[in-house]
Amino acid sequence: MSKKSKQLVQEEVDVWATRAVVGHFSHPYQRKWVSFADNITPLMAELVGAKEKEVACMSTLTANLHLMMDSFYKPNAERYKILCEAKAFPSDQYAFASQVRAHGLDPAKAIIELSPRDGEYFLREEDILKHRKGSGIQYYTGQWFPMESITRKAKEKGCVCGWDLAHAIGNVPVSLHDWNVDFAVWCTYKYLNSGPGGIAGLFIHEKWNGIEHPKFAGWWGHTLATRFDMPPTFTPTEGAQGFQQSNPSILSMAPLLGSLQVFKQAGMIAPLRERSLVLTDVAASQGKKGFTIITPHTPQDRGAQLSLLFLPVGSGLMKKIFDTLVSFGVIGDEREPDVIRLAPIPLYNTLEDCEKAAKYLDLSFEKLVGA
Repeated sequence: MSKKSKQLVQEEVDVWATRAVVGHFSHPYQRKWVSFADNITPLMAELVGAKEKEVACMSTLTANLHLMMDSFYKPNAERYKILCEAKAFPSDQYAFASQVRAHGLDPAKAIIELSPRDGEYFLREEDILKHRKGSGIQYYTGQWFPMESITRKAKEKGCVCGWDLAHAIGNVPVSLHDWNVDFAVWCTYKYLNSGPGGIAGLFIHEKWNGIEHPKFAGWWGHTLATRFDMPPTFTPTEGAQGFQQSNPSILSMAPLLGSLQVFKQAGMIAPLRERSLVLTDVAASQGKKGFTIITPHTPQDRGAQLSLLFLPVGSGLMKKIFDTLVSFGVIGDEREPDVIRLAPIPLYNTLEDCEKAAKYLDLSFEKLVGA
């Protein structure tokens, strides 16, 4: 949690305590709740390479993915397949399968999953471009896919191209508008530091403005000019924000705003990416006892994340190593099967942090297995 996030959350709690519902229209810090998201969308738009009206701060990642698929997935007899990487984040897989079933189709036939070649941990670019697929950075391996090339190939074939940016936003440079991406969704509680269950975001390219989409409308997507007149007919806000449904949680947006303000102070993604490359290279070159790094070694194919696979699979070693690391004060993330994800973050980690993490990895292994 950034100090700024903690400050903003406390300020909003105080406004809630002293002004209650009036905080929607009268706010001592000039952040009226009715338009609070207007403080966030310009910063998120900058991070994903989009125009402000192409971005909405709303809901959760999977809910937003369903909204986008409701609008863009229109299967017919000739074109009905969804292309994605094998072992995508399970929530994405559940969403794809349920959307396919909702159209009366069989997920086994309608969903094509691309796997690494036998004996390899990550996808080769030539295999990706041959088939095309869907998340910016693979959550388990940390592989950063060639998003621009994939999008271009998809558009050449007349495909709708959408991206899950959960592990990409705030981690690597992205240019959704210039790449001609149709839609994208993301969460904010990873690299954007918004806190557990933080509010999410979505992108819809402006080329879709004025084109009627199937849309599950809600009052917060109605144009602000007449929203509180409570008209019976829905008039959507232009762009991505027309997909908003309900009043978003201020206590979810406040920590995100605080974090994004820190990003802005740091110069946004370009300088952070430069620092990230240095930190991740150092982290990857340190101790190697007991694990294999299954994240690509080439910097252009990864972000900050390093995925450490502990073998043999199913031995239970990873969980023990993870718990020991936590006891040393090293906080990573455990992901079955048998992977610990470590990500040196350029906003707050140092070279010394990377060296300490490597030292404690070795110590953990020695403590549990022996030198």
